[in-house]
Amino acid sequence: MKILIINSGSSSIKYQLIQMPQEAVICQGIIERIGAKDALLQYQTNSTELKKHYEIVNHKAGLKKISEYLLDTEIGVIKNTSEIDAVGHRVVHGGNSFSKTTLISKAVKDKIEAYAELAPLHNPHNLEGILLAEQIFPSANQVAVFDTAFHQTIPIKASKYAIPNEFYTEHGIRVYGFHGTSHKYVSEKAIDFLQLKASKIITIHLGNGCSITAIKDGKSIDHSLGFGPSNGLIMGSRSGDIDHSIIFHMVNSLGYDLDKINAILNKKSGMLGLTGYSDLRDIQSEAENGNKDCLLALEMNAYRIKKYIGAYTAAMNGLDAIVFTAGIGENSSKLRQLICDNMDYLNIVLDDSKNEIRNSNIRAIHQTSAKVKILVVPTNEELEIAKQTFQILN
Repeated sequence: MKILIINSGSSSIKYQLIQMPQEAVICQGIIERIGAKDALLQYQTNSTELKKHYEIVNHKAGLKKISEYLLDTEIGVIKNTSEIDAVGHRVVHGGNSFSKTTLISKAVKDKIEAYAELAPLHNPHNLEGILLAEQIFPSANQVAVFDTAFHQTIPIKASKYAIPNEFYTEHGIRVYGFHGTSHKYVSEKAIDFLQLKASKIITIHLGNGCSITAIKDGKSIDHSLGFGPSNGLIMGSRSGDIDHSIIFHMVNSLGYDLDKINAILNKKSGMLGLTGYSDLRDIQSEAENGNKDCLLALEMNAYRIKKYIGAYTAAMNGLDAIVFTAGIGENSSKLRQLICDNMDYLNIVLDDSKNEIRNSNIRAIHQTSAKVKILVVPTNEELEIAKQTFQILN
């Protein structure tokens, strides 16, 4: 069975064509910096590896470009769209409606659209990918894998907000959690790598969107993102945790309307708001050149993560390992160093030389004597989505 995986992030599209159940990758790639004039498209098969820059104005244009490569007469991997048996889609917010992988129907699409206001940087792009895939691959089964599903195990004491009960019981306002496909995949890899039977692990997903999860014995028990994917850690363009009274001050004293505030907090805040840059590679480069705003933003980012590590260690009454994953978590040795610095009280001690090694394998970067293990685990949300898509169709 050939399964095409479409993973639309807030500013990227990752994709893989996977032969299941063999888990053989036929083709893979990513489009980064969507919306920029120099968006980068990477396309890789067993015989071809390309990196090209295009002006890709939105996710729709990106998805069309990917399909062109797949069907290309010279470097493509399929001759006809009917060769694709299924398309597995990452969908960020499933609300109360979806706690597991689901075949896509009109009703499912309507629900995904309805939850768009809770995940404005993701659900619209996820839905756009589904609609376009239905057009390009009309004979394929369309399957949705929800980021929120893994976090259904969070206990009510951690998932319920301290607001009147009817908002929970009647309106479903609660912690849903996100990046669940990634947290599930890397935590399982870490548990296997460390050969743990009982485990207390903190997984840290750092990309343009960021989140951190407390995982006890393989189950999510707390998570930094909540009702929507905008609180918690400092992100590329999202603020993360703020005092909610700031919103009222912006409305009542500064004259902003709610739509404007929503746009500011989701699209103009975070590392972008602090530095003028949303890509961490640019921020680190500027910091190395002495840019004080960029230096402070990196310190703020790491400090926020440190606080969550401390809180989740307390929540689990211990810690076996922390796991770094996703684009920034896997590649930024500088941010990992800032996060792990001065954490020896919690037995988190980084090995600086191991931290600088870069490869695509799971690797340990802690000092040998350290009780808490520090791992870099490359995430593979696409393979996890392929597994779940294959399971629901067989």
